[in-house]
Amino acid sequence: MEWPAYLDEYEKLVTRMNTPRVMIDNACSSLTCLGLFYCRVMIDNACSANATLVMVDSVRKHGILLEAVQVLTDLNLSIKKAYISSDGRWFMDVFHVTDLKGNKLADESVINYIEKSLGTIHYATSKCIDGLTALELTGTDRLGLLSEVFAVLSDLQCNVVESKMWTHNGRIASLIYVKDCDSGSPIEDSQKINRIEGRLRNVLKGDNDIRSAKTTVSMAVTHTERRLHQMMFADRDYERKPIIRTSGDRPLVVVQNCLERCYSIVNIQCKDRTKLLFDVVCTLTDMEYVVFHATINTTGDTAYLEFFIRHTDDTPISSEAEKQRVILCLQAAIERRASEGVRLELCTADRSGLLADVTRTFRENGLNITRAEISTTSETALNVFYVTDASGYPADPKIIESVRQKIGMSILKVNELPLIHHQKAESDEETVGVGGAVLLSLGSLVRRNLYNLGLIRSYS
Repeated sequence: MEWPAYLDEYEKLVTRMNTPRVMIDNACSSLTCLGLFYCRVMIDNACSANATLVMVDSVRKHGILLEAVQVLTDLNLSIKKAYISSDGRWFMDVFHVTDLKGNKLADESVINYIEKSLGTIHYATSKCIDGLTALELTGTDRLGLLSEVFAVLSDLQCNVVESKMWTHNGRIASLIYVKDCDSGSPIEDSQKINRIEGRLRNVLKGDNDIRSAKTTVSMAVTHTERRLHQMMFADRDYERKPIIRTSGDRPLVVVQNCLERCYSIVNIQCKDRTKLLFDVVCTLTDMEYVVFHATINTTGDTAYLEFFIRHTDDTPISSEAEKQRVILCLQAAIERRASEGVRLELCTADRSGLLADVTRTFRENGLNITRAEISTTSETALNVFYVTDASGYPADPKIIESVRQKIGMSILKVNELPLIHHQKAESDEETVGVGGAVLLSLGSLVRRNLYNLGLIRSYS
């Protein structure tokens, strides 16, 4: 179908949504108990000069937006813009994506992977780690906690294969995948599992966290970062008093109700970064909200996100208390991944006790780990740590250099945070101030198109 040159991508999407069509795609359709199951994925590298367009049309179901975003963010792609609509039975969206350097996607293997993965998102595919034992830890963050955890695992002959750890508002959540050092297999011995749980729980309890420290050993397969969000949410980190932040102000979140069409409208303004959309959509989905329409745009280093949502029972947010809870939960979701502190990258041959030794050196020099990503590839440890001083302030460069000398200057390096290349805005859609709060313009693409289609006439 040939499109007029003046139509933008969202207007094309709305046109497709409202145009009767009969389509058969043998590669992307299948039958379910609900009837014909339809899915179409298109990737366009010619339409935009600055980004690759990924377009998905599908039968709508709860969580499908999160699954689509998850596919893109697991590839570390930057989503510069997105237009989303899922009224009625159809889910339709357009993502403008680049790599972290701001380039369009050129690798055919990546493009093919996206097409294949998005075409099968209905079957709950996810980035997870199978064949290992998963340890889930939550508790009160403190200096040296991760060092103690890795020391216990080393002592119990557990080899850490993969791990991610987040801290937020004085709380810690960590998902650690381990295998038995001797057999190289998942840990299935019930007595050993009980010892692991007991000792790690004692470490997490410390002197003052008797009630909230939790340790779980599981063989379950899950998406690591979504599970970390769920663990933090269950721990109610969003309700706890914020601790000092070194990277700027809190994200601005505003919630309104659109009474005419029974939507709640969520507007977010914050610093742009990778996986931002995933973090927000993950939280909305796990809080049992459905995104019906959305626009995402970036200008410079700032991201603007607007969502039209309802509960899964098709009702909007019903009270001021619920609005405030949504605001706090979304702020927490955005902040959890915020990279506080100096980024230290460790690359060396993997060995038993490596993590225990490295993190003990951090602790002995007063460095607190605020976030960690642990991985092993072909017997090589590739680990990233974000560290501050014990109070959460930037670490003394002299201490950082001293730690590097002790661990090895060639294997522990200081790196800046990965930069996201920002393109100049392609449209004149900007933000406006309303009553001191920054909201997305009332002329945003979603509202403009919904109004033109007669779907909304007023909001409050």
